Amino acid sequence: MGRAWHTRRTPLMTATRYMLAIDLGTSGPKVALVGEDGRLAARAVRRVPTQVVPGGGAEQDAAEIWRAVLDASSQTLAQADVPRDAVIGVVCDSHYFSLIPVDADGNALMNCIVWMDQRGAPYTMAIYGREPDSLGRWIEVHGLPAIPSGIDSLAHLLFVKHERPEVYERTHAFVEPMDFVNAQLTGVVAANACTAYPLLLTDNRRLDDVHYDDALVRMTGVDRTKLPPLLPIGESIGTLRTEVAAELGLSPTTRVFAGMNDTQAVAVGAGTFQPGQGGINIGTTTQILAHIDGMRGDLENSILSMPSALAGRYMALAENGLGGKLLEHFVENVVYPKDAFADHSTEDAYARIEPVVAAEPVGSGGLLFLPWFTGLQTPIIDPNARGAFLNVSLSTTRTRMMRAIVEGISFNMRWLLPAVEAVSGHPFDELRFSGGGAMSDEWSQIMADVMARPVLQVDDARYLNAKGAAFAAFTHAGLTGLDQIDRFCPIKRRYEPRAQSRDVYARLFAQFVAAYEQNRPIFAALNTDAALAAPPDAGEDQ
Repeated sequence: MGRAWHTRRTPLMTATRYMLAIDLGTSGPKVALVGEDGRLAARAVRRVPTQVVPGGGAEQDAAEIWRAVLDASSQTLAQADVPRDAVIGVVCDSHYFSLIPVDADGNALMNCIVWMDQRGAPYTMAIYGREPDSLGRWIEVHGLPAIPSGIDSLAHLLFVKHERPEVYERTHAFVEPMDFVNAQLTGVVAANACTAYPLLLTDNRRLDDVHYDDALVRMTGVDRTKLPPLLPIGESIGTLRTEVAAELGLSPTTRVFAGMNDTQAVAVGAGTFQPGQGGINIGTTTQILAHIDGMRGDLENSILSMPSALAGRYMALAENGLGGKLLEHFVENVVYPKDAFADHSTEDAYARIEPVVAAEPVGSGGLLFLPWFTGLQTPIIDPNARGAFLNVSLSTTRTRMMRAIVEGISFNMRWLLPAVEAVSGHPFDELRFSGGGAMSDEWSQIMADVMARPVLQVDDARYLNAKGAAFAAFTHAGLTGLDQIDRFCPIKRRYEPRAQSRDVYARLFAQFVAAYEQNRPIFAALNTDAALAAPPDAGEDQ
């Protein structure tokens, strides 16, 4: 796969100072030059392919990640009609539960192990077997226990230790992608409470004193010397390396701010730290976002807490499974496939989605879409659950299926919402909608109708991660206040739930939940190891 890129330029802004914000997603970086007024002076996108590795692995070339970041940053700065000395800092957010072993200079020693990689699962599960107190310790001091599927960064680290021992021995530190980028920018290898969280080894009970927990380090068998030093949230990592500054055309005194993960960035950009404000985010995956006033969660509903990118605050960790990836899968494999039947691929496969969804009836004529292609994460953990279209009839068309996908993803978020509100301690008066899904006016209205409460569509939602990271950096630099978030990340439109549509969706949502309960034993029968074993030869004599 080659790298694709895109740039967009706008005229000189009224802002006098700018932050270069790098939003490194799984598909690649989106880079934006963000003014202190919240407007974008320029932006660029690059793509980074993910390699599927036998045994449940997923990796990306770390050198290609850095080239993509550098290319997109250079393109953004070249396109911006902004004096270079007005760029006062760089800040990076990235996907997380992804890990890169680096040397003392911050150079990668192997590919980035991406969050969907499950090869380390046996090693984290072994901890539960030999350390009966580990679950309680993780919940008490960190907030998140090791994930059975092995998608957390501790599992990736243990995979390297046991199956790539030569890399493990040479590793100076294991870092997340945003800290790898910062190391390339500055030459400094470091992390903070936000970026080290996926390693599952920090004591997060006091945000002014986050440190690696001795008991967790001992129980997991990790070499403490291979963990990156922790800096305070929001602190500057350092300044640009001379050669990087020269390539970007920036001053070598330009500050590089501590990183954060993409969920933390969007939770800031969506303004969920304000009273009564919750957030819904639909990108590759989906999340319900909320800031909370302490380290607490709801283990039964898989809702946990993590440090916020705003110093002294926590936020809920409420991942809700795949979102935009499901639309992508349908579009590329059903609507415009290129396969043994024919080549139906097209340059702009997504141009027709909005009018198609708008033209279909509310409720898709009773067609239900179950979105659990990789299992159910919340509010029930069920790795055996899978996706389906339910109630298919002769009136079912591809266009109707497309609307049902949008509605099914929305139903899945409604299922989780009450549990997130309970953890936050109050109901949400309104929900701010961000991510690629929020670029759709029709989906914004569907979300308001399904959720039965007002939905505020964030403006320029595709770049909200970058704007949220930049806002956090401007705040930490003392150049703006939290009360400026509405000016910095404005709302495009407010959608009120429509009574008739709300009632239709309420009835369908009840059947959505019932569909899972009724199909649960079928999912288990089809997706356990025993079910996947080869059947006996049907022609064998009995």
